[in-house]
Amino acid sequence: MTTQPEITEPLAAPPEALPAIPWEDRPAHTAGVLWRSSRNPIIRRDHLPRSNSIFNSAVVPFRDGYAGVFRVDDTTRVMNVHAGRSDDGVNWEIDPEPIVFRAADDRVAEIQETFVHAYDPRVTWLEDRYYVTWCNGYHGPTIGVAYTYDFETFHQLDNAFLPFNRNGVLFPRRIGDAYAMLSRPSDNGHTPFGDVFYSESPDLVHWGRHRHVIAPEPWTWASTKVGAGPTPIETDAGWLLLYHGVLTSCNGFVYSMGAALLDLDEPWRVIARGRDYLLSPQVEYEQVGDVPNVVFPCAALVDKPTDRVTIYYGGADTVVCLAHGYISEIVASISA
Repeated sequence: MTTQPEITEPLAAPPEALPAIPWEDRPAHTAGVLWRSSRNPIIRRDHLPRSNSIFNSAVVPFRDGYAGVFRVDDTTRVMNVHAGRSDDGVNWEIDPEPIVFRAADDRVAEIQETFVHAYDPRVTWLEDRYYVTWCNGYHGPTIGVAYTYDFETFHQLDNAFLPFNRNGVLFPRRIGDAYAMLSRPSDNGHTPFGDVFYSESPDLVHWGRHRHVIAPEPWTWASTKVGAGPTPIETDAGWLLLYHGVLTSCNGFVYSMGAALLDLDEPWRVIARGRDYLLSPQVEYEQVGDVPNVVFPCAALVDKPTDRVTIYYGGADTVVCLAHGYISEIVASISA
């Protein structure tokens, strides 16, 4: 059995002392549970010299600031992932060249030889390092897995699943003795269906014990497909799962953000699921872009002492945006 690679580099410091997260107070007369940043979009499509669009990207606390992995579609329209760093979580320096992953073993090198694309990353602090999951092209989309200590060197493990799969999101700790991941089995195109499933692994390489979590709900904002968003957030009420839901309108897909609570010990069991969306495409940078009408959450920064959460989401598959809220209010909206 393949085991998790031995630690060969200094451990990254666990992100316990969070720097001040990007934040704006709720504007007057705002009725929603979440509200948008007035600085949106914080990363524009032409942030890099050859970027056509930058969106659906993941951010985590790192050292005295923040680091992240960003989806960048270039002007050839190749989809790839780039590392980035920021002092404040708003103003970003993104590497102009994609991440070059080091293969953890020769069999990983085999899948690297067939690289097609990489997109929609998530980043999770887990035990002693940061793990990156993304949609990796290998005879169709599947879930790539890698880890880093410093956001400069990235070590790639084997793909987690067979094609076709998207939206692989790790839990930030083991569930029992197993690592855990949410994902959405799909097809090789612009999938017109999709449920969220839970999977376990002893070593972050071999995955099994798959369990169904949530499905689309007919005649709602999430009637076509659903997919996990940021790393699940552990609360006293359960795992808070922010996710995207999609409906099929007469003008195409509409992506919105919603939330659910999962059992802490058996996260495939749903405690409650919010009836209403938390955020839907209602402003220009969410409605107009390469793919219209998309709010796609990928990361969340949580400041537990203040109950605050700041969510990074992609707007219209073109730009990176921020939304703010309070964990307790999101949980209350699910339970209502």
